[in-house]
Amino acid sequence: MQPAFAGMISHIVRRQLTRFGVLTTHPAAFAIVLIYAGLWFVFQRETFDWHAVATLATWMMTLFITRSGHRDTQAIEAKLDELLRVHGDARNELIGLDNREPEEIEEHRQRERGAL
Repeated sequence: MQPAFAGMISHIVRRQLTRFGVLTTHPAAFAIVLIYAGLWFVFQRETFDWHAVATLATWMMTLFITRSGHRDTQAIEAKLDELLRVHGDARNELIGLDNREPEEIEEHRQRERGAL
């Protein structure tokens, strides 16, 4: 595989993983788990036991925790955006940093640490 092609595939996969992570914080993710539970109960009632309930509870708790973390992160980012916006010496390119991939943000942080 060519290095440029591999890099492009890697970038696409990282972007899709980030997008999937954001989608799991959407309220529709809870509806999907509930629909799945209902279909499981209707079509595979003989396997819908305490283990199934524990599995579904684990999925729901994972979604709750993910959503809570996402909410907190969004609130922090909104506050930081406001601080960057009102501070005259702040660099405007930092405002959109949260739209980048996690690896790109880490690279930016490493560069900034090196500049200190």
